[in-house]
Amino acid sequence: MLSAVKFISRARQCALFCIASVLVGCASIPAGVQPSPQDPWESFNRSVFEFNEGLDAYVLKPVVAGYRFVLPEFVREGIYNFFSNYSDIYTALYNLLQGKPGDAFNDLMRVVVNTTFGLGGLIDMATPGGLEKHKEDWGQTLGVWGVPAGPYVVLPFFGPSNVRDTFGTAADLESDYLFSYVKNIGLRNSITGLRVVNARNTYYEAGDLLDGAAIDKYSFVRDAYIQRRQYQINEGRDDEETTIPVYQNPYE
Repeated sequence: MLSAVKFISRARQCALFCIASVLVGCASIPAGVQPSPQDPWESFNRSVFEFNEGLDAYVLKPVVAGYRFVLPEFVREGIYNFFSNYSDIYTALYNLLQGKPGDAFNDLMRVVVNTTFGLGGLIDMATPGGLEKHKEDWGQTLGVWGVPAGPYVVLPFFGPSNVRDTFGTAADLESDYLFSYVKNIGLRNSITGLRVVNARNTYYEAGDLLDGAAIDKYSFVRDAYIQRRQYQINEGRDDEETTIPVYQNPYE
């Protein structure tokens, strides 16, 4: 336990050092790239984006590769279903706060069905039974309440965001039982690590598609994020949904 605590402490120091390094310098904007009025901090954001890209390439992706090698697909699917079922509890609350009691009841029934008949959520029995999967968070809830998005920002570790969603992410973490209220530090860190790996595994091969394309990856991810968040808040009334292949919130 002592060695684990020392490891976590050193990991935190390393993370803080990396963030400080990012803050020192700003990446240059490629020639020919049109600035976005929604991204006034683009130089700084590109620096954080490059840091996240390096973290993904040299840490997350190799870990996920080992995860996929060691665990068979049905085990990985069970882990995904467990965390998905857990997130449905919060989605039900967010839908209720957004004035959508029908969706909130649907989400609550998903939890009941999957927990009762799906071995504690390891098997998704709700989706084949006609209970639609939703995904909501504090940032979306604030958006539905009329809080403006604010400028685009890239967060270390978490990736694409905006000022509103940054506060939403902090609220998500603070209210997350598995992240904030599990007393056993070793267990909490293990669960958190597994959630991060599980989230990255979902998009394991998607990043390679962008790497091979002749595009400015930063601009593509930024524009996709902005469009997708607007779609989620508007319930798809105005925009077509765009899926972001990387940097999903690992705690969702």
